[in-house]
Amino acid sequence: MLLIFISTSAAYLLASASMNPRSAFEGRNPRPPQGTIEATLTSLGVNDNEPLLSRYVTWLGKVLTGDFGQTITNLSVNAQFAERIGSSLRLLIIGSVLGAVFGVLIGVWNALRQYKPSDRIISALSFLIMSIPVFILAVLLKMGATWLNQTVGVQLINFTGASTPGITGGFWPELWDALNHMLLPTIAIVLGGVASYSRYQRATMLDTLNADYLRTARAKGLTRGKATYKHALRMAIIPMTTLFSYGMIGVVTGATMTEQIYGWNGLGKWFIDSVNSQDINSVTAFCAFAAVVVLISGFLADLLHAALDPRVRS
Repeated sequence: MLLIFISTSAAYLLASASMNPRSAFEGRNPRPPQGTIEATLTSLGVNDNEPLLSRYVTWLGKVLTGDFGQTITNLSVNAQFAERIGSSLRLLIIGSVLGAVFGVLIGVWNALRQYKPSDRIISALSFLIMSIPVFILAVLLKMGATWLNQTVGVQLINFTGASTPGITGGFWPELWDALNHMLLPTIAIVLGGVASYSRYQRATMLDTLNADYLRTARAKGLTRGKATYKHALRMAIIPMTTLFSYGMIGVVTGATMTEQIYGWNGLGKWFIDSVNSQDINSVTAFCAFAAVVVLISGFLADLLHAALDPRVRS
């Protein structure tokens, strides 16, 4: 909790020192009267004519009661956050889980077939995907879906927003529509996870396959498959638990760009819009969310590590 407090406070102070919400009002056409601008900035708690320390104390008093203040458009930050967190968590959780599962499976498969053509091809594809920034990968997927839709002559894949506006027809049509819209953003997140996790898993698995205790297990009569499953795979996954957990923050960063490109009304898109509109309170709320994700990730890493390694529990 102390780390969340420090990181959120640092985010607020940095945002207040570097962002200029005054320009969002002075740049309007027609320009509001100066008195109106000052009163609005003061009511939002972002008037730069007030000392930063004074603004911070006022902001902190509200945050400690669970209120992150108002957005630059005078809406509740809490309400805006609550409206979007469901969409973002849907992408983050599904993308993280699928990326980790497929990354581990592919990494193990490659390690068991080291230097074979399949290992070389998948390794080359992994390096290629890791070298492509997430937002370019998302744009390429979008272009591919557009080409496919034009080729077949129907809107086979939807990739704008989380659902089709005004869709009706009951549970199944609405579920299919939601899954259809989620397809490309999820693939964009999963591909990056699979590429990186598979490389780490391949390396840890190769180290484990050459360990003495595995040769001992084989000498005692275990088949290669049983020795790999019972001993090598378990030990190879243990170092990955920390990577899985703290990789969540990378997924949050990647989802920020993915949501923006696909018009997904989640926290990532909200964060970018808030930065562009000089919205200090909203930017700080997103940073607090990222800090909470890191804290939960660390807790999950400890639980996973203890579950897989009896030495930690003892």
